Amino acid sequence: MSKFIVFEGIDGSGKTTQIKLLHKALAERNIPVHITKEPTDDPMGKQLRKYLGGEEKTDLRAIAALFAADRLHHITTENGILDNLARGNVVLCDRYYLSSYAYQSVDCDLDWIMALNREAANIARPDLHIFLDVPAEQSMSRVSSRGETEIFEKLDRQQQIRKNFFDLFDKLKNKENILIVDGTREPEIIAEEIFNKVKEVL
Repeated sequence: MSKFIVFEGIDGSGKTTQIKLLHKALAERNIPVHITKEPTDDPMGKQLRKYLGGEEKTDLRAIAALFAADRLHHITTENGILDNLARGNVVLCDRYYLSSYAYQSVDCDLDWIMALNREAANIARPDLHIFLDVPAEQSMSRVSSRGETEIFEKLDRQQQIRKNFFDLFDKLKNKENILIVDGTREPEIIAEEIFNKVKEVL
């Protein structure tokens, strides 16, 4: 029963809402679920959040490398991704390596970023990537309503990141199982489409 399902999207795309709705749908059917996210809440993840929030500054290449390290820790640590899959849980993760590819390739070489994350992809490749697609203008409206922004949360950058995601989908279509979902609709309609796809994977 254990499956690894990742939610992706530009900022403000509705990932948190859809993860909660999928968790509810699975739990109602007595399917064990573990929810997790990246960056993690472990030391490397917390340091990343300081950089992303602008509290501290470092080179963008260092951020890319720290994301890769935090991801490997996330996979292999006690109660991490592999542990939960071994227990038979469906693991729902908010962001994974496709986010690194799309976000960090704005400033860094994509091949280098993919090389940094190659081991993560080999150890724990998702059974399904769910991409919630919303226009960058709508995503920024949602983000601004939260009152806090990160260094990547600017309209022109989000437009480039969204384009990067779609370039990746074409590049990786023979390697990754990707569902692209229209994220502009009502949450319940989106959740129904996602659940129908997840049932196929399960």
